[in-house]
Amino acid sequence: MKREVKFSLVFRDMWQSAGKYQPRVDQLVKVAPAIIRMGCFDRVETNGGGFEQVNLLYGENPNISVRQWTKPFHEAGIQTHMLDRALNGLRMSPCPKDLRKLFYKVKKAQGTDITRIFCGLNDPRNVIPSIQYAKEAGMIAQAALCITHSPIHTVEYYVGLAKQFIEAGAEEICLKDMAGIGRPVSLGKIVAGIKAIAPDIIIQYHSHAGPGFNMASILEVCEAGCDYVDTGMSPLSWGTGHADIIAVQEMLKDAGFQVKEINMEAYMEVRTQIREMMDDFLGYYIPKLNHINNSLLVKPGLPGGMMGSLMTDLEDNLKSLNKWKQKNNQPELTTDQLLVKLFDEVAYVWPKVGYPCLVTPFSQYVKNLALMNVIQMEKGKERWSMIADNIWDMILGKSGQLPGPVAPELVQMAKEQGREFETNDPQSYYPDDLEDYKKKMQENGWPLGEDNEELFEYSMHPSQYEAYKSGKAKADFEKDLAERKAKKNAHGAPADLPKSITVSVNGQNYLVNIAYGNETPAATAAQPAAAVPAGEGEDILAPLEGKFYRVKDAQETPKQVGDEVKTGDVIGYIEAMKTYNAIRADFDGVLAAILVNSGDSVEEDDPIMKIARK
Repeated sequence: MKREVKFSLVFRDMWQSAGKYQPRVDQLVKVAPAIIRMGCFDRVETNGGGFEQVNLLYGENPNISVRQWTKPFHEAGIQTHMLDRALNGLRMSPCPKDLRKLFYKVKKAQGTDITRIFCGLNDPRNVIPSIQYAKEAGMIAQAALCITHSPIHTVEYYVGLAKQFIEAGAEEICLKDMAGIGRPVSLGKIVAGIKAIAPDIIIQYHSHAGPGFNMASILEVCEAGCDYVDTGMSPLSWGTGHADIIAVQEMLKDAGFQVKEINMEAYMEVRTQIREMMDDFLGYYIPKLNHINNSLLVKPGLPGGMMGSLMTDLEDNLKSLNKWKQKNNQPELTTDQLLVKLFDEVAYVWPKVGYPCLVTPFSQYVKNLALMNVIQMEKGKERWSMIADNIWDMILGKSGQLPGPVAPELVQMAKEQGREFETNDPQSYYPDDLEDYKKKMQENGWPLGEDNEELFEYSMHPSQYEAYKSGKAKADFEKDLAERKAKKNAHGAPADLPKSITVSVNGQNYLVNIAYGNETPAATAAQPAAAVPAGEGEDILAPLEGKFYRVKDAQETPKQVGDEVKTGDVIGYIEAMKTYNAIRADFDGVLAAILVNSGDSVEEDDPIMKIARK
């Protein structure tokens, strides 16, 4: 009998890899005892990047969710772990140092044992401080190697990186094969190389099933000395998710490893509850294609965790693009046609921007850049004609050192736009701002929360937190869910479907009108009229579909009606596909009107502001 291999259930990533949302806290608390009774898991991934932010999007407090969700696992002696984006904390953009330090104190107090720290650039300058902050807060620091396949990302590269992390204090190493494109034999060599320099280090392997390598990869890494394997379970296994615990357990048992048995009665109970959660509302945000393995993913290397939301986002982008094609008498694209164009463009763009590992946020940046290229070229425009500021930050080095060189055409474009490449520690570009958020909370009469957890949440996700506190997030979600349910009907709304619903948030009622088919909803309390009346001036149009925000963080001061603006000034943002795209003034003038509210959804070419020329 070989040594023991232990299992982790990546419950957070199961949902993130499938679709847009995850269960409510009542559903999480209900399913926890059955997961425990399965008897095969020594660890459960309970929270982390994406998972907690999404709570806010449908109007639930993530701090309450994490505390209640981790509690039963602690009582059962099962370790909990979270996903941690190093410099970015739990969000897409970099965090100040004071927020990063508070992050680990809050998560430890809430019941998270292990933090899996990763940087999509594998830049030690981003990972090593988080190792130190996590250990200071009493957490187990697990440093991740973001696995990809390129001429730069060799076995020697990864073993050397692991050595740096271990010497910096990492207590565990994770091979984070987020796209499942790590080649099995190479992964085995990486594990063997790490064990050769640190025989006692714990190694955990995380892989997605989509491209088709991961069962072979699991066997290879276990043969080489891996200690823990991440798994999923039906009905959220395989596809863009993870290998099912049943198959992994049987494979390793046959190979002679010691593995825990699975209580199949409990397995079926968890499976049933997951199915019920999907029927309740989560299934409306899970595209069918995400249930299917697809070796086309080998070429673009897009991660499973992003594919969950990508297919949902792609529906909106395709709809917007086809509207333009209809107006211009061009043939429309199908989802498959757009998907293949996107995959091809990702493969083209990735080397050009220096081979960042395709994991959050850099997978989104590369995918968004590729998708914008595809859309612009479909409209007869130039490639690279729309690059968001945070994508430029990645290209220029403000997020960390890229593994490879940037293509000459992008270097030249940066020079023409007056942008400079950076070599300083990425943290130096993001000053502390907790005191700013604390002041805002005090002005609003908002409590800082137990262990400052509400302060942490507001600082980490300011726009989403404000929408949560106002009730707008929940009202928007309820409206969207009602519309998605209505689409299940072939032609419009039957007589018994409601035309409006009332949503109660923190004691305040919001009337949300619902439209079916091609109807237009009436104005609702959840989407009040614009705060600023329209004045004279030229319309500023939304450059793409998404949500409008006047600012993206506390450091910015929103432009007001009457403010002078210069050509190129940022006057707002469109948040699309987890990226804030700056809206800039096309000419000098005075801001005459703001036509939509922060957080409102807009379509491409919708008027959002007016500027009067001087």
